[in-house]
Amino acid sequence: MLQRFKLAEKGTNVRTELIAGLTTFLTMMYIVPVNGFIMADAGLPMPAVITATALITILATAFNGFWSNTPVAMSVGMGLNAYFTYGLVLGMKLPWQTALGIVFLSGVIFVLLSFTRFRVWIMHSIPMDLRRAISAGIGAFIAFIGLKQLGIIVPSKATLVSLGHLGSPEVLLGIFGLFLTLILYIYRVKGAFILGVLLTSVVAWVTGLGKLPEGLLSMPASIAPIAFKLDVVSALSLSLLPVIITFLVTDMFDTLGTLTAVGARAGLFQEGDDPDRALEKTFEADAVATVTGSLLGVSTTTSFIESASGVEAGGRTGLTAIFTAAFFILTLFMLPIFKAIPGPAIYPVLVIVGILMFTELGKMDFGAMDLATASAAFFTVLLMPLTYSITNGLAAGFVAYTLLKLAQGKFSELNVGVYLITLISLIVFILH
Repeated sequence: MLQRFKLAEKGTNVRTELIAGLTTFLTMMYIVPVNGFIMADAGLPMPAVITATALITILATAFNGFWSNTPVAMSVGMGLNAYFTYGLVLGMKLPWQTALGIVFLSGVIFVLLSFTRFRVWIMHSIPMDLRRAISAGIGAFIAFIGLKQLGIIVPSKATLVSLGHLGSPEVLLGIFGLFLTLILYIYRVKGAFILGVLLTSVVAWVTGLGKLPEGLLSMPASIAPIAFKLDVVSALSLSLLPVIITFLVTDMFDTLGTLTAVGARAGLFQEGDDPDRALEKTFEADAVATVTGSLLGVSTTTSFIESASGVEAGGRTGLTAIFTAAFFILTLFMLPIFKAIPGPAIYPVLVIVGILMFTELGKMDFGAMDLATASAAFFTVLLMPLTYSITNGLAAGFVAYTLLKLAQGKFSELNVGVYLITLISLIVFILH
């Protein structure tokens, strides 16, 4: 069995892979309670979501370890889970069953495209600066949601939004959790996110702002209330096509960005234009995981950038992912602890993940950028949080980019891929 992972060839061993797997687990363990909170806001029962999140993390990560032999862990993606809840269910008033149908369809398309060159073609078609703007826009979107859930930003009839009541004990607890976790992350403390959540929870329990856990461990909650409850028929609507495309494109960008960052550090993937089976197999595992996750009752599953922590610890093969999946089995039995975590301890994670995604703007050279690209980036980043929709921001960015490039007469800088996404973007506004 171990021969499959080619440990000696990759310059690693079982002990190193075990430590790397534990490291990855500690850095991304936060996703289980955080996703439970986010999707519970959409009306799904939190205990079932927590179990489903743990299950898809175990299944997807283990499958990727065996299938692609890369140390990449997978779970429910931050950003699209927020869009699922706050954009589709609460914003567009879609039933969560229909939203799961949208996730399923985007995953099926991703699976089909994973066995063609279309995936690579669409990636190469979209300018890098627009990809970075999309990532930054999603970061702004989920950070805005986090600040709103913490009560730091509140609705205002006069100014649309305003600063919340900072003297509130709950708001102060959230601010404490936010800066505590940021400081832990700055000092590169392993498991900074989950440690910040737990320390903030302890403060809440001690001060009476939260209820102590009723126990430490319990049997996993049933996923029956959400498993196989997706409504694919309702999702098969022309008006929802742009949303399906948004989930598809965002998942592809998310995965590509993660694999680029993790792979560069570990030398996982080959350079050049020749087909790379390790990269392709990781994409395939990611796509299959999204379909499986929607059946279990959770939002889009994607490769996690936290896998980089395992790579830094020496992980080089799929055995790291297998060990990570094994450690996540523990989270199936931690429901009493997860249920006792107060909201002000959870939502700072959204803000910090948003900050990290927003830093993609720093990689863009605005001084050397033409107005078409700068305008597209501006509308993408600004409109995602302001319209509470990743779809609207992405669509506005592509429409602005294409129209301004045409007005400049720079036809050679446009391609079929950009025209295709611009056409879909126009459908977003026509059917709005």
